[in-house]
Amino acid sequence: MIKSNIRNFCIISHIDHGKSTLADRLLELTNTVAENKMQPQYLDRMPLERERGITIKLQPVSMNYHWQGQEYILNLIDTPGHVDFSYEVSRSLAAVEGALLLVDVSQGVQAQTLANLYLAQRQNLKIIPVINKIDLPAIDLAEAKKELIDCLGVKAEEIMTISAKNGTGVEEVLTRIINDVPPPQGKKEEPFQALIYDSFFDEYKGVIALIRVFNGEIKKDQKIKFLATQAETSVLETGVLKPELVAQKELKAGEIGYLITGLKDIDKCRVGDTIGLKNTSISAWPGYKEPQSMVFAGLYPAPGQEPKKLREALMKLRLNDASLIFEPEYSPALGFGFRAGFLGLLHLDIVKERLKREYDLDLVITSPSVLHKIWLKGTPEVKTIHSATEFPDLERIEKIEEPWVKVDILTPQKYLGAVMDFLNTAPQGAATRVEFKETDYLFQNKEHPLQTRIIIRVQMPLSLLLVDFYDKLKSITQGYASYSYEFIDYRLTEVVKLDILVGGERVDQLSTLVYRDRAYQSGRKITKALKDILPRHLFEVKIQAAVGGKILASERIAPLRKDVTAKLYGGDVTRKRKLLEKQKKGKKKMEKLGKINIPPEAYLAISKS
Repeated sequence: MIKSNIRNFCIISHIDHGKSTLADRLLELTNTVAENKMQPQYLDRMPLERERGITIKLQPVSMNYHWQGQEYILNLIDTPGHVDFSYEVSRSLAAVEGALLLVDVSQGVQAQTLANLYLAQRQNLKIIPVINKIDLPAIDLAEAKKELIDCLGVKAEEIMTISAKNGTGVEEVLTRIINDVPPPQGKKEEPFQALIYDSFFDEYKGVIALIRVFNGEIKKDQKIKFLATQAETSVLETGVLKPELVAQKELKAGEIGYLITGLKDIDKCRVGDTIGLKNTSISAWPGYKEPQSMVFAGLYPAPGQEPKKLREALMKLRLNDASLIFEPEYSPALGFGFRAGFLGLLHLDIVKERLKREYDLDLVITSPSVLHKIWLKGTPEVKTIHSATEFPDLERIEKIEEPWVKVDILTPQKYLGAVMDFLNTAPQGAATRVEFKETDYLFQNKEHPLQTRIIIRVQMPLSLLLVDFYDKLKSITQGYASYSYEFIDYRLTEVVKLDILVGGERVDQLSTLVYRDRAYQSGRKITKALKDILPRHLFEVKIQAAVGGKILASERIAPLRKDVTAKLYGGDVTRKRKLLEKQKKGKKKMEKLGKINIPPEAYLAISKS
């Protein structure tokens, strides 16, 4: 058996409950980072993470802590809290034996807290409940404890209370981890078996895999294989993260560290894959699956920028974000660009911001869409489409399926009516598509009944979450509601392609997929939005929304007028008529030959309609 001084754990919570701040205090107490190098949110390496106060990329660190005459190795994985990165969280949980469940005392248990808790319970982890931010004024600590007791079935004395900001109670968290989190199980004598829970690319060293070793040991120059991709390579270096890479001779069963593969293709080293030695037979670690792109959008360089620069930026970004996928795409209106797949809307937003900041790129982003499966008549072929431009003729379609998700909405009881009304009147006719499964009292407060929190469980198409669902939910509940979602399956739907014509010309990148019974309403919204955004020209511009050959909605942008009769100072009225007729003919000619420029804001307006 492996030595018992190792403890592997992670921190899980909802966004902004203090994960990164607690990690900072742990780094300080264990002297892992020198005092002169310490800075807030130390493990959040991206400027974007620091600005938004959220963890986007998980970050491991190995800490040494001396307690009661023994040296302990504490391996921490700081995980993201957003629902978009739940697969990354699940792989991190598979690499550890314990989890700190962190709850903000002022916000209580939130939807993503529950989602991550369920993931941890599936992995049979030892869960240590911790209430954070007890230094805040006017808090209800008893109520927060009651929520955790109801949630976990623990006793009040088992719940730790801390302030990660000023360090109160954090040292007791370290000793609790040592006492309660079980040491890793495994045998050094068994064949080498390790799980990849993350990977990134280094320009000089190639792909670096972050691994948890379950059995055996691995050293430099040994030949390894990846079970899912069947790739083979030699180990260039092994070591641990502190959080910088620190080389060591070997990694043994129970340890968490890194392995430099030398591979130049990150696709060969996938998160969730199992690594073994080249000539040994081992089984894959359970739970492997490839991250699924749930949202797709077109990325195009703004006018004046080269598509080549965008391609190079996406390729570099993908080296450190294997969940980002993209392929070339061409639009007559926007030129050359890329159709990219993302884990969710936050992932899309982060990629957009990183391209702008790190590579100085201005982008035009088309309306986000979900993947649809289409069965064509007279053929067993199943066509998967990522955007409206790929949608086949309606006459050829036998049936269409779209992705569905189960959504858990956590809200105070006082907003229950507002949330139910919102779900019944949400965009795109949600009333006919949201399936209500259960409404349950999650945490009851008898002294203040309106503070009782309710969980609403529903199932709905993923596409409904793309139309400012989060913003509207937060707005009607004054920021108190939260939600998490999980993909279920694909289900039958009736969608049609809504074409947008500007000046009689179809603009493919403005086309969108809408529910058949909402085509007219969507067409009216889009044409009205475009009328306010498109610039006026010297000729009339017609904006039309059509399904097939049928025009459903239309708007008109009046031409800019020039007073051609201003130079007249008298004479017969026929002179005035001649000039106006000449102007009229010129405008008709311009209408046929004139080019209509569509600004980037138009594509953003489509996504919000």
